Amino acid sequence: MTSKPQTRDMLGRTTLTPVPEARSILLDQLQKISPETETIRIEDGLDRVLAQSIFSAENLPPHPRSVMDGFAVCAADTFGASESMPCYLQITGNVAMGEMPVGEVQRGCCFKIATGGFLPKGADAVIMHEHTVPVDETMIEIVKGGGPGTAIIGVGDDIREGEEALKPGHLLRPQDLGLLAALGITQIKAYRQVRVGIVSTGDEIVPHSEQPGPGKIRNINSVALVGLISRAGAIPTDYGIVSDQREVFFPVLENALKENDIVLFSGGSSVGVRDLGEQAVESLGPPGILVHGVKLKPGKPVLIGLSGTKPVFGLPGHPVSALVCFDLFVAPTIKQLSGEVTGPKPTATVTAKLSRNLNSAAGRLDLVRVRLIQEKGSCIAEPVMGKSGAISTLSRAHGYFLIDEDSQGVTQDSPVEVYIYS
Repeated sequence: MTSKPQTRDMLGRTTLTPVPEARSILLDQLQKISPETETIRIEDGLDRVLAQSIFSAENLPPHPRSVMDGFAVCAADTFGASESMPCYLQITGNVAMGEMPVGEVQRGCCFKIATGGFLPKGADAVIMHEHTVPVDETMIEIVKGGGPGTAIIGVGDDIREGEEALKPGHLLRPQDLGLLAALGITQIKAYRQVRVGIVSTGDEIVPHSEQPGPGKIRNINSVALVGLISRAGAIPTDYGIVSDQREVFFPVLENALKENDIVLFSGGSSVGVRDLGEQAVESLGPPGILVHGVKLKPGKPVLIGLSGTKPVFGLPGHPVSALVCFDLFVAPTIKQLSGEVTGPKPTATVTAKLSRNLNSAAGRLDLVRVRLIQEKGSCIAEPVMGKSGAISTLSRAHGYFLIDEDSQGVTQDSPVEVYIYS
């Protein structure tokens, strides 16, 4: 693998890469990496990514079952039944839960049956209690008839023998685990959870639990990144605050790379004498830096690299910029290395009207944070303005929308697609 050559302008500055191109460069490299797998119990499978096809070894259900409390009948006996002209059926049996029915439903007769009960022979429908009137202990009136198949689930209606139940790359939800249990599967092959190391750089950073002295600021990024990594289904490890000094920073970064599949460091990605991020990534081994600087606001100075098969990201020090870059670059990397192909649902979006005019620089992707307000039956997107270091702008926002690179802004009342923060 070879890194993307860094072109420079007339003043020797590295030129910026458009966001779609930067993502394409990154994902092209990730395609060459094969995620590792492991065998786990289905009880441990929530939010894990399936690494195998699951085929049903049996029909579900194996026998027709009722989906209502009521009476198992021959549907033809109930045709035309109504409140003004009911039909009458003899109660000749009872289906006990957990047992196969004894006997057969004869014409003009019925069996009591509960939800989930196995359908007795001779019956092809179930009439729910609400559509019957008891005459005595041995007879009922049917006041609303049903056709064959009414209120029953047939053999294999849930899933048929040999059918593929779940595909590889599927993110397992509670209902998926229920399906596995229904099929009698106790263990599955899943992709191993991605491990992500976090290194915070900067001599001005202090732990968030401390009172910052003059010239110092609390470490925001690590706490927020741990949450984002966990929510993305990966395992975070925080390596703490590390000095900007090469002899301190480089060994910590190298150790984090050995112990994790992805490494993030924040604060060392911008251009500056003391920022050693670019040098550090190159020192970790080829292919090295893929992208340094993107046409994005906020998040322009992000650094994307690769050491062997392990991605390394230098995130901007400003919290908002760092979290935006996580969403655009790190989250898709975690998904790719986790083997995830299908998700439970696409990213939630809502269409809203923009509350004001917004200008944008052409050639740059702008991510605008917004609050959503319901006003006279319409959804209004109100921009949450603030600098890239203002973390409160994210807390006040319900989501964001994008202004494309070829646009110079968006006018008031224009519809925008807002991506909702989960």
